[in-house]
Amino acid sequence: MRHEDFTYKQHGFVGHLAESDGGSDRAVIVIMGGEKSLLPGIKFAERFADYRITGLAVSLFGADGLPDSPNQIPLELFLPAVKYLRENKKISHISVYGQSMGSIFAVLVAQYIGGMENVILVSPTHVPFEGTLKDKKTMTDHSIATWQGMDIPFVRADFSVVKAARYQSHPAVKYRVTGMWAAFYDAYRNESNVQKAKLNVEKTGARVLLIAGQEDEAWPSEYSARMIKDQLNNCGYEKEVKVVLFPHGSHLTGLMPNGEREKGLYRMIPLIGLMYKTFGKYRKENLRYFADSEQEIIQWVRK
Repeated sequence: MRHEDFTYKQHGFVGHLAESDGGSDRAVIVIMGGEKSLLPGIKFAERFADYRITGLAVSLFGADGLPDSPNQIPLELFLPAVKYLRENKKISHISVYGQSMGSIFAVLVAQYIGGMENVILVSPTHVPFEGTLKDKKTMTDHSIATWQGMDIPFVRADFSVVKAARYQSHPAVKYRVTGMWAAFYDAYRNESNVQKAKLNVEKTGARVLLIAGQEDEAWPSEYSARMIKDQLNNCGYEKEVKVVLFPHGSHLTGLMPNGEREKGLYRMIPLIGLMYKTFGKYRKENLRYFADSEQEIIQWVRK
């Protein structure tokens, strides 16, 4: 497996590429979150490379030249990344994979930059949200994303009024959720704001795969997946759309790093169960969902 690293100063974006020794005619842009994420994007890029699909993880914040928090992240970061895959790697079949926060940018990249064959959204949201500062609770009154210097329309999920990581009962669901979940639930109920800010998935022109856990404790991703599917059905979207829902699925689902190669990371799974309580409660099922997700995603990209 071959690797390349990209810096903002030299390349216009921060990213990490993994490709099989023989190269590939297919690539996936992986969007997870910050440069110093608990689950680094390069590990997901490598997992695609295991299947002879070039993976390019692009960081959103937390590195030199990037915003220091998820706030007003310019979509223009992805222009040189896409150009590199097309012109330097001569790859014509490009997909984009967004997990959690990355789902927002996966849709926006496909919409504003274009040329994506597949959009894969894992634990998605159907609207962009307001940016936050590094403390993860100070709201900025700006969008998480910008295009040509302008804020992308967004919905405010107010983290300043909740204990984001604290678990609680909620009348809308039968399982315990975080304060962050409750903040997103309230934000999604503001139909006027949602209508103004909803992601225009129909403008991507791509095949769309949606994966979500039905007991997502971080935000209502099943609801978002269904909303996106209904939106595409209602507008007569002609490309293939598939929704995969896991009955006891956590927020942490989708493609995961190579278990044999990343044994140290997998030893942290009990700690993950402390953060994502659905995962901890249904650990065996969620580990199986990792494998099921991987099959769905790889087959989707290869079609």
